[in-house]
Amino acid sequence: MSNAQEKPVENHVFEADVARLLHLMVHSVYSDKDVFLRELISNAADACEKLRYEAIAAPELLSDDPASRITLTLDVDKNTVTLEDNGIGMNRDDMVEALGTIARSGTRAFMERVEAAKAGDGAQLIGQFGVGFYSAFMVADKVDVVSRRAGSAHAWLWSSDGKGSYTVAEADLAEAPARGTRITLHLMDDAKSYTSKWSVSRIVKDQSGHVPVPIDLIEKPGAEAERIGDGSALWTKSRNEITKEEYADFYRGVSGHYDEPALTVHFRAEGRHEYTGLAFVPESKPLDLFDPEGKGRMKLYVKRVFITDDAALLPRYLRFVRGLVDTADLPLNVSREMIQESPILAAIRKGLTNRVLTAIEKLQERDETAFAKLWEAFGSVLKEGIYDDFERRSQLLVLSRFRSTASDEATRSLADYVRGMKDAQAAIYYLAGDNLDRLKASPQLEGFRARGIEVLLLTDSVDSFWVTAAPDFDGKPFKSITQGAADLAQVPKTEGGASTTPEATQAVSDFIAFAKSALGEAVSDVRASDRLTESAVCLVAPEQAYDRQLEKMLQGAGRLEAIAKPILEINPGHGLIAALASGTSDEFRTDAVQLLLDQARVLDGDKPQDPRAFAERLSRLFERALRG
Repeated sequence: MSNAQEKPVENHVFEADVARLLHLMVHSVYSDKDVFLRELISNAADACEKLRYEAIAAPELLSDDPASRITLTLDVDKNTVTLEDNGIGMNRDDMVEALGTIARSGTRAFMERVEAAKAGDGAQLIGQFGVGFYSAFMVADKVDVVSRRAGSAHAWLWSSDGKGSYTVAEADLAEAPARGTRITLHLMDDAKSYTSKWSVSRIVKDQSGHVPVPIDLIEKPGAEAERIGDGSALWTKSRNEITKEEYADFYRGVSGHYDEPALTVHFRAEGRHEYTGLAFVPESKPLDLFDPEGKGRMKLYVKRVFITDDAALLPRYLRFVRGLVDTADLPLNVSREMIQESPILAAIRKGLTNRVLTAIEKLQERDETAFAKLWEAFGSVLKEGIYDDFERRSQLLVLSRFRSTASDEATRSLADYVRGMKDAQAAIYYLAGDNLDRLKASPQLEGFRARGIEVLLLTDSVDSFWVTAAPDFDGKPFKSITQGAADLAQVPKTEGGASTTPEATQAVSDFIAFAKSALGEAVSDVRASDRLTESAVCLVAPEQAYDRQLEKMLQGAGRLEAIAKPILEINPGHGLIAALASGTSDEFRTDAVQLLLDQARVLDGDKPQDPRAFAERLSRLFERALRG
């Protein structure tokens, strides 16, 4: 590489995000730094797969070297590890783009997680945001990358010590691969163990034993290569030939995660369309689970040739699933447009989706504890399918679990709910919001608790949407307890339950009429409540309006021009209401009514509509009380 240094050298400064990431890598506290090998091998395998794909249209790119391979060379004297592939390679612009920037979204979230990670947690995070190359700086104080893009007459050298800058220069062809990329890691003093044949062989076999490219190891320069990875595609083997550890190893390679798969789905579909599917449900949430631009992570292969990881092989609500599909029913030169419109891919998508959901169903049947963990991690995403996927709505409703007034930390199924319904109960009741503790304290629950009626407590954003799309479960409609009338009169209160609300006296009825007049256009109605037993007031939405939580969400997203005027419900049996109804000045009662409305807003998680007016009214009432 000495001659390459005589050519013009470009000096570059890393993007701020890369510089920060490199600092974290160099000063990492990860207990398992072996992950760098998995990441570099995974990148090399991807480069070989990309070449195989491009060679379909341009066979000359393979020249006289058609067989993909990855080679690891150890040099104990120079304290280096070199990884070389004969894949697609990089030109100058590729190097600057791929090694000097982080283009993928979610980098900031990744940084925050890495900085907060405890020792041992970091290895799980490294591969999840497309920053695996930089893990090399956990073990190396200098990294040299020489690459020659397939079909190019030029090679390029990228070099960095990981301290904020890098150089790029044209490399001599004599010192570059004929095609592909060679990465040389100049190891830190405490990383000399990575020049050990035994150590590297063990790591590669444990972490990368099933990448679809053969891996050779050269113990020292000039020694004969030894094959330590045969490049066989795991998914082509029979399930009974594959161990749990081999599945876990492959999962880590294909997903970039470092946990265990919670569920493995491996099958071969035969018939009109033939394909193999290998899908994994992770044990923990991917960092980009709620990235609005996030896509699926299922790879598409045609006859073991990698085609794309952007084929939408699963619906969006299964975007946490990792894995691949390999089919022989598509042409190798299939275009992106063909993929999007292909009826074959539509059939594969349907079959794969059914297989994954069936596997989740079976997990729920055989191991409720394992299913509960899966639901805790991905339930909020799976519920998106209730809204989006009409065909599988019933199946997803059966799988769904919810917290409710009848459970503490445990969750309940809708079947559990229906079995516990009261004889005169006509609907499945729910209360939606963004905070579980606040929901539990909602005044709207009081009348339901008094009668022992279970209410689902829904805290995920999607909950407010799927309940509008799912008309019923087992013939029972879903009904928000903050919308319309409560219709509780037909259900008697339970023994020992809170006292039910008495009928309004004439004085209270007159006060309610006064409140309706005083509030005017601020509300659509003021009425006596049968859902309140302890609180004085609450707000509900009119019968034909949106549920209160859904209305707030739509308004916050700018998708609702005007909100419906709420209904103020008043507890006719509450001592405060009785006192106000017993006779005071209209001026005082007007202030009190406005304060009751603001109190209801606060109980609903909102702010007083006019904070200054609220404060002034409160001051006037305090003054009156102090004067006696």
